[in-house]
Amino acid sequence: MAERSFAREVEDLKLGDGEVFRGEGILAITKALLQAGVSYVGGYQGAPISHLMDVLADAKDVLDELGVHFESSASEATAAATLSASVMYPIRGAVTFKSTVGTNVASDALANLASGGVTGGAMIIVGEDYGEGSSIMQERSHAFAMKSQIWLLDPRPNLETIVKMVEEGFELSEASNTPVMLEVRIRTCHVHGHFKTKTNKKPDFTLRQALENPKRDVNRIVLPPASYLHEKEKIEKRWPAAVQFVKDRKLNEHFGPEEGETGIIVQGGMFNNTMRALQILGLADVYGNSAVPVHVLNVTYPLIDDELAAFCAGKKAVLMVEEGQPEFLEQALSHILRKRDIQTKLSGKDVLPMAGEYTTQVLLKGLKAFFAEHDRPVLGNEPPIPDPEPVLTDPSVKALADVVPPRPPGFCTGCPERPIFAAMKLVEKELGQHHVSADIGCHLFSILPPFNIGATTMGYGLGPASASAFNVEADKRPISIMGDGGFWHNGLSSSVGNAVYNKHDGVIMIVDNYYSAATGGQDILSSRAESKRRSTNNSITDAVKGVGVKWVRQIDHTYDVTKMRDTLREALTTQEKGPKVIVASSECMLNKQRRVKPLVAKAAKEGKRLVRERFGVDEDVCTGDHACIRLSGCPSLSMKHLDDPLRDDPVASIDHTCVGCGNCGEVAEAAVLCPSFYRADVIVNPTGLDRFLARMRRSVISWLAARRDRRRIAFPA
Repeated sequence: MAERSFAREVEDLKLGDGEVFRGEGILAITKALLQAGVSYVGGYQGAPISHLMDVLADAKDVLDELGVHFESSASEATAAATLSASVMYPIRGAVTFKSTVGTNVASDALANLASGGVTGGAMIIVGEDYGEGSSIMQERSHAFAMKSQIWLLDPRPNLETIVKMVEEGFELSEASNTPVMLEVRIRTCHVHGHFKTKTNKKPDFTLRQALENPKRDVNRIVLPPASYLHEKEKIEKRWPAAVQFVKDRKLNEHFGPEEGETGIIVQGGMFNNTMRALQILGLADVYGNSAVPVHVLNVTYPLIDDELAAFCAGKKAVLMVEEGQPEFLEQALSHILRKRDIQTKLSGKDVLPMAGEYTTQVLLKGLKAFFAEHDRPVLGNEPPIPDPEPVLTDPSVKALADVVPPRPPGFCTGCPERPIFAAMKLVEKELGQHHVSADIGCHLFSILPPFNIGATTMGYGLGPASASAFNVEADKRPISIMGDGGFWHNGLSSSVGNAVYNKHDGVIMIVDNYYSAATGGQDILSSRAESKRRSTNNSITDAVKGVGVKWVRQIDHTYDVTKMRDTLREALTTQEKGPKVIVASSECMLNKQRRVKPLVAKAAKEGKRLVRERFGVDEDVCTGDHACIRLSGCPSLSMKHLDDPLRDDPVASIDHTCVGCGNCGEVAEAAVLCPSFYRADVIVNPTGLDRFLARMRRSVISWLAARRDRRRIAFPA
């Protein structure tokens, strides 16, 4: 089992009253859920909230003692639907997933949940993956919260505040019969700090009690005429209740002086970056004390009109710090000021970028422009501002950028998916270029050099579905790709089932690396690991046959590039109609190393004999063709210049990070039958026989080398 162990973090979940928790924000949320008396937690892994799922997966004893049910959901939609347990019963439940992609998947369940409302507290924890470090489309959760009327919390990146918002969030949900969304950005999830803990709380009302005492309220079911009344209830009851709760509990915060010429209104998640920018301007200190009034929106929906109006009144201008577009908060604040005839100047996207991540440097530039126009005296003598673009001004950095190529994301060393795309390039050379529909997952790196494969990606498990329109008579078949995680998430029905139903005459490549690898190596239905808590070892091949696929090929060793190439060529040229499915299976190398390395280290320490494979390149044989690099792209494979003045071309070279997968030699053989690669077996704790054979080999090699030298002397060139 390759899931990372969180045994140490699990111990922190047991902390009681008055003890101190130290760690990351996302782990603080996990502890806060247990302190709040949550009954069940579900979710789908994905950055930046994966640790929440992974820690709870390792905390079975803690959860069992409290009576908390935890489940790794099949998808975000499954997780969101789990919250239905809080609709009829006073049960607190939480689910988590990556946003905005997860929210998109879960939208149907969330919309129904928000329409009927909840009895118990229901919380959706979304990892807001926004900015240059993100791997998804750049959108905001705010629009979805407004669309379905789900209250949106955006806590200040401070562990005490984060924990408070989790606990208060459940109460807000119960007070207003509305689900609550806790939006945690990457920086919030990974900020470090401490807070005083409380003893974990057993649920006041358990799932077992609910099952044994079933309730039914047709007014909470989304069906006419109740569905028409839900909207009215949202406006007349739920909204006022939420606003009153936020005001009474003072969930939004104020920093700095009460009065001032200008002020700043900031999303909670943007507070730390904003304060850092103010500190550089000389308007704040490292402890969060500000020289200008700052209003922090830990609740960004609903906005509290009275609080905002009171903050703006009497000020010359206020700046709304709102990351992302469109400017929902700025528009809403403008509406509030206009309705109340408050003449305070509103600034926001005029001095700050409409889109993009609000780093400290970005905020610094916007804040300086805002104060220069509306409150020039606060800037004083204007302390030196760090250059926001040092790369363009530092000569040494610029010179380095000219010679060092950019490093796009790519496959890990030894990745079993690399040979799959090497085989596709070899087939492309024979049969020409084909339309390839890609999918979400590690295999999406194939769109980049050296493979340059893939035309579109439409969603997790939707690779084959996005090739549906190409189900027409043509000289070439479309190829689609999806991973094993995407297959079980959505692909079996939406992609494979759809292809069978519509008799799609295309090729579907399912990349099976044994895990949901891109999200941290969690087990899935087809994982080879034996699990006491979950059902694993379920065959993808059997599943696709079960929905009607007739042409199926299982490849259990993707590093066999020749077999991969021949199977793909067969799928593209066979006369058989209907979907052609290739299941290409090999264990994710990163997770394999995590799994194997501790076992190897333990065995070596115990004195057991171990054999490690290492690969190398014979410099005398390598011709500098570099086909191995063009069809591999492995980070451990590079080029090396020789000292030989008669050889100008660099040769291939393998560095110490090699994991011995053999892919570089495989693709070289498939391409040009390259003989320069060799394999060496490194033996740890050798036996007496190993030592004897090693001495014999050295003797033979020495004798042959000496004979060659004698011949050179006897027969000089």
